[in-house]
Amino acid sequence: MPSSPILAILRPAQKLGAAALCALTFSVVTLCGFTLPTQAQAQVQGQPQTQLPRLPLSAGMHLLEVQVASTFEQRATGLMFRTEMPQHEGMLFVFEQPSQQCFWMKNTLLPLSAAFIADNGRIVNIVDMKPQTLDSHCSTEPVRFVLEMNQGWFAKKGLKAGSVMKGAAFKN
Repeated sequence: MPSSPILAILRPAQKLGAAALCALTFSVVTLCGFTLPTQAQAQVQGQPQTQLPRLPLSAGMHLLEVQVASTFEQRATGLMFRTEMPQHEGMLFVFEQPSQQCFWMKNTLLPLSAAFIADNGRIVNIVDMKPQTLDSHCSTEPVRFVLEMNQGWFAKKGLKAGSVMKGAAFKN
């Protein structure tokens, strides 16, 4: 069940490309007269979100701490506007149900790698993403989780499709 009138309108549009969905989001907000939630206001004002809940994850002997983006607004802002991120940190995007997830890098200043992850923690595929582009990067199968790290983190750790992430978020 959607948690707001905006989400009720946008849920059927989730299969749209990221650019179209973003445009639709702001059109609906403007046309309907809704006030943007605090986190969405930060996105419009060009501020990074840095106060999200944190969760420890591991991949073999590699430990990391990730911020968890689990609401529509948190996922929409993601890592936008950040100028740096420690090597052992990242952001885990959590969706309500498995689906093909697609990401883009508008207003994201850091080069990132994204791992699309199944419920059991298995990495489905990994993509490298260039900053400040509208290029779409998608999962190759339905997933509920996407982990963004500094670009090259997964390769440096020897992680690839089929590797398994461990943590409280995953069923493993």
